[in-house]
Amino acid sequence: MASKPWYKIDGLTPRADLREGKPLDASEFAVHLDRVRENAAPPDYQDPVRFFERTYLTKYLTELAAQVVRRLSGEKTATNAIFNLSTQFGGGKTHALTLLYHLGKNGSKADKFTGVNKILKMAEINTVPEAAVAVFVGTEFDSLTGRGGDDGTPKRKTPWGEIAYQLGGIEAYRIVEQHDLEFTEPKGDVIRQFLPKDKPCLILMDEIINYVSTYRKKSYNTKLYNFIQSLSEVARSMDNVVMVVSIPASELEYNLEDEADEQRFKKMLDRVGKAIVISAESETAEIIRRRLFEWDASNPDGKIILNRDAEATCKEYADWVIAHRSSVPQWFPVEQALETFRATYPFHPSVLSVFERKWQVLPRFQRTRGVLRLLALWVSRAYQDGFKDNHKDKLINLGSAPLDDPQFRSAILEQLGTDKLEGAITTDICGAKSAHAFRLDREAVDLIKKSRLHQKAATTIFFESNGGQQNTEATVPEIRLSLGEPNLDIANVETVLDGLRSDCYYLTVNQTKYRFGIHPNLNKMLADRRASIQTTQIDERLQTDIQKVFANKDNKDKLPIVYFPDRPSNVSNQPALTLCVLHPGCSSQEDTTQSLIETIIRESGTANRTYKSALIFIFVDSDTQLREETRKLLAWEDIDRHEQRLSDEQQRELAENLKKSERDLKEAVWRSYKNLALLGKDDLIHTIDLGLITSSSAVNMVALILNRLRQDGELEDTVNPRFLVRNWSPAFKEWSTQSLRDAFFASPAFPRLMSKDAILDTIARGVKDGQFAYVGKAGERYEPFIFKENLSIQDIEISDDIFLLKSEDAELYLQKIAEPPRLSKLEICPSRIQIEPNQSKSFTTKGFDQYGQQITLDSIQWMTESGTIDVNGVLTVGNDVGQFNVRAIAGDCESDALFIVRPTDDKSESIDVDDLNLEPLQQSSNLSWSGELTPQKWTQFYTKVLSKFTTDKLVDLSIKVTIKADGEISEQKINETIAALKELGLNFDIKL
Repeated sequence: MASKPWYKIDGLTPRADLREGKPLDASEFAVHLDRVRENAAPPDYQDPVRFFERTYLTKYLTELAAQVVRRLSGEKTATNAIFNLSTQFGGGKTHALTLLYHLGKNGSKADKFTGVNKILKMAEINTVPEAAVAVFVGTEFDSLTGRGGDDGTPKRKTPWGEIAYQLGGIEAYRIVEQHDLEFTEPKGDVIRQFLPKDKPCLILMDEIINYVSTYRKKSYNTKLYNFIQSLSEVARSMDNVVMVVSIPASELEYNLEDEADEQRFKKMLDRVGKAIVISAESETAEIIRRRLFEWDASNPDGKIILNRDAEATCKEYADWVIAHRSSVPQWFPVEQALETFRATYPFHPSVLSVFERKWQVLPRFQRTRGVLRLLALWVSRAYQDGFKDNHKDKLINLGSAPLDDPQFRSAILEQLGTDKLEGAITTDICGAKSAHAFRLDREAVDLIKKSRLHQKAATTIFFESNGGQQNTEATVPEIRLSLGEPNLDIANVETVLDGLRSDCYYLTVNQTKYRFGIHPNLNKMLADRRASIQTTQIDERLQTDIQKVFANKDNKDKLPIVYFPDRPSNVSNQPALTLCVLHPGCSSQEDTTQSLIETIIRESGTANRTYKSALIFIFVDSDTQLREETRKLLAWEDIDRHEQRLSDEQQRELAENLKKSERDLKEAVWRSYKNLALLGKDDLIHTIDLGLITSSSAVNMVALILNRLRQDGELEDTVNPRFLVRNWSPAFKEWSTQSLRDAFFASPAFPRLMSKDAILDTIARGVKDGQFAYVGKAGERYEPFIFKENLSIQDIEISDDIFLLKSEDAELYLQKIAEPPRLSKLEICPSRIQIEPNQSKSFTTKGFDQYGQQITLDSIQWMTESGTIDVNGVLTVGNDVGQFNVRAIAGDCESDALFIVRPTDDKSESIDVDDLNLEPLQQSSNLSWSGELTPQKWTQFYTKVLSKFTTDKLVDLSIKVTIKADGEISEQKINETIAALKELGLNFDIKL
């Protein structure tokens, strides 16, 4: 089960004023002994029961109280009559004097106060003796105006007159009245007279140096010194008189005379009495916890007892520290981690230790009083936030200090002795919604956001680096310890520190040491310089760095690159794969980007682009990050050029930031240029998303693009020769090497090749394997003619005069060379016709050699069964109706054709073959026809003739179209014709 937040633990409740959000002023933590004597102090100090409940009897406080009550009881062994409380401001001196005051005034009633049994046990007495108590406070007693005189009491102007009056009333005062009037210190005989005879006597003197400093010019310092010396000697000589004196040890606003008087009093009191250290660092936590919280249980020694839930929290935190012992500071007692967390609960140990380790050396810092004031404000705010469900902290940790609270912040700055850090706090930590740590938490992942990890880390750095110590810095182990809690991923600490380092304006970082100061850091300089960078500077630098990333000097393929084309004429129309790097302003979010790509692919200057498949485009998703990184780099460079007042540490940091910014811009180019565009096999523009890429994804950007195109099948390094055979255009027998190359870079149906070398390799392999021959034309012969031989790619020429010849045609050519062609077959065209009486029709002949190739006929002899036929094959018939033959003879070959003479009055549109009484024809597997058709008969020709053979897979239809127009055929009609032929999958090689 998860442990509870500290403010929901049973038996632990902040004081009422803290719960109500009304923490006491700092002065309330400084006891005014005179106010207690006058019965005018706050209840926590005036009521002895409450006072002892909230006072933890430290080792030294217990020893002091035990010795005092023992001496007051008349026991002189193991005790002293004079005690000198010499600690710094806020060290607990006045609190100790107040405790002694309540003991002396209440006598045996004090036996039942919390912890007094411990004092009695150490004093080895049974009850606290009631004593006559006198109080002198140097900050309160005014010797010029005096005290009394208008209230029915005698007027007292000297410390001895006041003390005598408090101990024995007006009768005792009368003993020293003349001394008081003449301001002459009494000696021992007189002192013994005003001391009470019927009860013990306790004299408490506080802040004597303040009094001495005020009246030094009147020589009252010497008079007070003489009086205290005489009083000390008298007290030492009596059995039940005790004098306790407080001399502040702080050097705050001391002059040389103050220092001299302090040392003079201290030496005298140390000589006649005993010096006492009231507070001890190891017990500060217990003092603070008792003063700020109400606890249900404590042990006989007065130490707080934690309940089960609090123990569970302490154990969870201790387990985390033990598990990460190598990550926390060496000064933290890992082996006693559980005991350490128990001793400071509900505070994290780092909260209290930072004041002991660092802040106590501040000149203005009051160790107990100052810490109590700060922690009272802190606890009050944390309690309110907890129950408003703002935070669910299990401990009050250093990073949760409410620096956003003006009252708390003011108290902190007062202890530091300067308000110059106000700007650092509100700019970098909290206090404003724009504060960097606050913003970073708001933008962070949920785990960091909920934990307020950036704010906690920044606040920890503030406390650890501004305590007045020599090494004003927070180390990473100290930060980890402060932030460490159950289930914390310690890697997140490094994450938030990196964020703070990048964004904060007053945070100085030296390797693993962090410090908040009053001087702006490089981040602040950067922010100021960024605002002055001009758009033109960004554009120029960005384009330069983009070209650096795409420079393909390491790319063996040497892919041509065109940078930032904005019109078709910027990109050459050439048969070579080309990468077009669009301007960063041409993003995927802009409609004009696709339009620009489409235009460049389709056009080249004023003409249509031939090599459309050769173009690859790359463009950004957005140019925002690119421009921001460029602006940052330019700002760093500007600082490097012009800032002369940088420390050595800042110079090193600037050099690092320059390198990092250069890398960041490079990576931004890689991440932003992630979209490819190219012509697909469907003749439409296709895009490819490269995904999240970095400079580690490939040796360079060009290599990455080519590898991705290969993976997607958009780019091939080689082509199988059989691909050329399968895609041989029926429009030509010979395929020029230039047309072949152009097809790979022009037609989307062909694979996109890296370079023409792939085509050369395909040709060489195809020639060697006998897929085709490599030939050149020399009249009726091929020269060169290379077939089934090795062909070096260096010897292959890409030209309109060099061709590839299909294997069967190459074999046929070889046969023709071995056996010259001769007439082997004769055909008459048409093979049958219909004709009206007295009309003429023309016949033509075709000759074929033994290889099935058409051959030129020298002369033809014609013969007919009816009518006449001339040497040109023109048949003229008479009036005979019926079926007749015509014959052509050439050399040893002859061929017959059929003509049918129809009656002139036969008006039918079609002829029934059976009605013609045609003679049976021999079976044939070939049928051919040639002739001219008018446009009006194109549809009828298909319906009446071709449709009978549409299911015959062996029908081979060749068409020759010649278009003669009046004037010039428009470019638009030519383009539309090409597009239509491409759409039908036909050869679109038209001749103009």
